[in-house]
Amino acid sequence: MIQKITKGFTSFFKLEAASGIVLLFAAVIALVISNSELSNLYFSTLERYLFIGINDFGLKLSVLHWINDALMAIFFFFVTLEIKREFLQGELSNIKQALLPIIAAVGGMLVPALIYVFINLGDGDTLKGWAIPSATDIAFSLGVLSLLGKRVPLSLKVFLTALAIIDDLGAIVIIALFYSGDLSIKYLSLMLLAFIVLLVINKFNVRKFLPYLVVGVFLWDFTHNSGIHATIAGVLLAMTIPHRKKDKDFSLLIKVEHAISPYVAFGIMPIFAFANAGVSLEGLSFSSLLDKVPLGIVLGLFVGKQLGVFIFSYVSIKLKIAQMPSNTSWYNFYGVGVLTGIGFTMSLFVGNLAFAESMQYMDGVKIGVLTGSLLSTLFGYFLILLTPNK
Repeated sequence: MIQKITKGFTSFFKLEAASGIVLLFAAVIALVISNSELSNLYFSTLERYLFIGINDFGLKLSVLHWINDALMAIFFFFVTLEIKREFLQGELSNIKQALLPIIAAVGGMLVPALIYVFINLGDGDTLKGWAIPSATDIAFSLGVLSLLGKRVPLSLKVFLTALAIIDDLGAIVIIALFYSGDLSIKYLSLMLLAFIVLLVINKFNVRKFLPYLVVGVFLWDFTHNSGIHATIAGVLLAMTIPHRKKDKDFSLLIKVEHAISPYVAFGIMPIFAFANAGVSLEGLSFSSLLDKVPLGIVLGLFVGKQLGVFIFSYVSIKLKIAQMPSNTSWYNFYGVGVLTGIGFTMSLFVGNLAFAESMQYMDGVKIGVLTGSLLSTLFGYFLILLTPNK
């Protein structure tokens, strides 16, 4: 049983690590293009409207919104499948094993948010971005760990994976509660009806994905029009995909998760990174980082994340509430805590939601996220590389 869990995490780690490298290239290319002669083409293409549908039945959104609302709904669907599997039959199914990453994730979300709020206190417009530095990018952080090889024990990689998954769960809750618009009772009712239909399909143990997908498309459209962010449709759909322990030879959840994981890791996430990481660096100076939004994000990611994760973990371990990951040292553990400050994908996504009506802050968000993530990457990497393992 332990070997199966270890093998599963090893495969997952390899996928996420490789995805992190692809994400990095996508972000770098976006930065290069957005600061070249192609910058006008880059930004105008993202702002161009695209109609998808037949005749009068369809939806017209900008290319950027199709990426952030539709493709990211698939990303959230995949993430929720991971979360569900881990809680039902993975590392998070054992409360004793799950306590440390849960406690660490809470600290890693709470402290960065408090730092951002402290810096932006009194400014109602910028305060909306309080959740931006609370997220961890699992692909980037695991990608950095992969470069360190055997210097990082598998137990720490499992810890970081579990922490990032719980981080994603926290981000989903935050988006649903704090970043929804004006609610439509009509579409909320249709959304609820679609979700009930999915639960009925699940109850009858339907083992084909097509019925879930068809209802899921309608669920996405209803959610998009309800005032709740469209990506929540992916979360609701994933919650209804069956995964029953007694069906040892078949799990629709695992089948779907494995089927879409390469497309999410090497398609959707790099596309999102390319579309959202582009920012003009013209006129950028050190003083630009001292503006409230980027400063709050940089300090939240680089300082708040590592302190929140480490302090909450240290206290819980010393109080014997949770257990230290096996074969690891406090040096490496702290280094992994620093790497949780790599926010990137989720931080940019939350930033887009927080400042959807105040786009003048988005350049500051991008600069803050990129700087905070870069500092966390370099400091975390060299901290683990240059310190003893035991």
